Amino acid sequence: MTTAPVRRPGTYRRGLRFLLRRRTTVARLVAWSVLETGQTFLLGLALARALDDGFLAGRRDIGLLWLGVAVLGVGAGALGTARVYGAVAGLVEPLRDLLVRRVVERGVRDGDGGAVSRLTQQVEIARDTFAGLIMVSRSFVFTAAGALIGLFSLAPVLLLVVAPPLVAGLALFLGTLRPLSRGQEAFLIADETVSARLALVCAGLRDVTAAGAEEPTARGADTLIDHQYRASRTLAWWAVPRVLALGIGGQLPLLLLLVTAPWTLDRGVSAGALVGSLAYVSQSLLPALQNLVHGLGAGGSRLVVVLRRLTAETGRGTPPADESVYAPPEPSAPALDVSALTFAYGPGAEPVLDGLSLTVPRGGHLAVVGPSGIGKSTLAGLAAGLLVPGAGEIRVCGLPARSRQAAATRVLIPQEAYVFSATLRDNLGYLRQDPVPDAELDRAAAATGLDTLLARLGGLDAPLDPAALSAGERQLVALTRAYLSTAPLALLDEATCHLDPAAEERAERAFAARPGGTLVVIAHRISSAHRADRILVLDGPRTACGSHGELLALSPLYRDLAGAWDAPAPSQPALALGDPDGVDPVAGADLAGDGGHVVAHRAVGQMQAARDLGDRGALRGQRQHP
Repeated sequence: MTTAPVRRPGTYRRGLRFLLRRRTTVARLVAWSVLETGQTFLLGLALARALDDGFLAGRRDIGLLWLGVAVLGVGAGALGTARVYGAVAGLVEPLRDLLVRRVVERGVRDGDGGAVSRLTQQVEIARDTFAGLIMVSRSFVFTAAGALIGLFSLAPVLLLVVAPPLVAGLALFLGTLRPLSRGQEAFLIADETVSARLALVCAGLRDVTAAGAEEPTARGADTLIDHQYRASRTLAWWAVPRVLALGIGGQLPLLLLLVTAPWTLDRGVSAGALVGSLAYVSQSLLPALQNLVHGLGAGGSRLVVVLRRLTAETGRGTPPADESVYAPPEPSAPALDVSALTFAYGPGAEPVLDGLSLTVPRGGHLAVVGPSGIGKSTLAGLAAGLLVPGAGEIRVCGLPARSRQAAATRVLIPQEAYVFSATLRDNLGYLRQDPVPDAELDRAAAATGLDTLLARLGGLDAPLDPAALSAGERQLVALTRAYLSTAPLALLDEATCHLDPAAEERAERAFAARPGGTLVVIAHRISSAHRADRILVLDGPRTACGSHGELLALSPLYRDLAGAWDAPAPSQPALALGDPDGVDPVAGADLAGDGGHVVAHRAVGQMQAARDLGDRGALRGQRQHP
């Protein structure tokens, strides 16, 4: 199935749609900004009336009264400005949250090397510049409206002096925004390129030194840094037209008001009106235009570029960002469909998976077994959309595995379980958009075996300290969280390796029994394969898929693995502590209560249970099958 490409709306259109979805916040922002318009309007008008009707007419009380009106206008404007910040936060923080989600999703999905730069620098640039853009644009619009209305109320002829240079300066400034935006984008691209190259060099510094490649590596980095320097210089040159626009639009009106004062006075403009017009330009229009030129000129174009790059999609099969155009999952499609899939960790590397084809129907239960390094976790990463196939195709519920809409159809539980510092309720409901009812949480805990830990911690609202939990307890939390998700496909990538066999069986059976659920288990014990409907044995060109009985006849590797698990091991005397294998056998497998575990006197990460599927190497005293 192919999906026709959908044309993505432009940055400006998406920005408008973002604001329309928050029209209540925008309306509140406009309402409080009107107070600033009143402050600007009263400033020049009150000053003109204080002179014409008060002090110049010999009526000091009227002059003071009008000055008091101006003071009240300043107070009202200060109140409006204070309230404006709350409305701005209501627009800025949702944008920042949206961008962080996009960057994290893109970094995880595409392995994006520039994600660190985007998350640590460009998201904050977008947040700060968006807030500044709202403030300066809003301030200029409402301040200019108040000043121009005030000039017209004083004397319409004053608009003929102030408006033309203001419009000319504003037009010159707006004309620089597009080339300024291109220059800003070139600079950001150069910055990302330098960041990615330096990260690569730092990671391979030992190899660079060992190969004697310091000079060519340095030359390559110097070239990129020089390119970034040239881009920054080009960007700096655009300060010249901005300064010129500011001089024409903000300072030239002041000069024209003074030069044309005899002409305007001869046409009935009073001295107070002339002073009021000077106040409008010098105290309102000029500062507002300065803020607009510096804020919108530097931040506006940068915001457009950063938003364009942050919301841009990369990678094959990536859908547009508009959720409304996503195709829904196909109800009749298999839960997992793999077709001629090939993957290698590098252009010249031997393929880990080569031409693999596989179909897992909805409601199915598949176990994947094989020696270490054969590609089990690679297959899970491809199904989760974390890796890009070299050839072939992999679909989840009929959707391309790397498409964003496929993310809602699957949940991956890796070996290293992620638990964060919060309540147990927060951890379990993390993959659900709405709060999960207590009864559902309790049923999930009982199904996966988390109920004992739940009782010990003191309930769902008990604080959870990840460092205080064992590796197995963290896995139970992660498993229950995935169990509660709405994703129909669950991928367990050795997600039960720290659980004992009984707890592992309980968790796997819970996932297999989920209504409408499909389970794929990357098995580290052959007992997981016994519970599955079908078993995939990854063995290079001898890869096979079938039931337990079929694979015993078809796959020598599976017979090897199954025999190693099922064959009874004779009891052995304890070896001396500190033996070369770093482990001390306990009672043999034929004794009651023995789970085939070992006692380690090395780090936990170096311990291996005698019956776990490892790298096909035998532990001390264990039979190595041919």
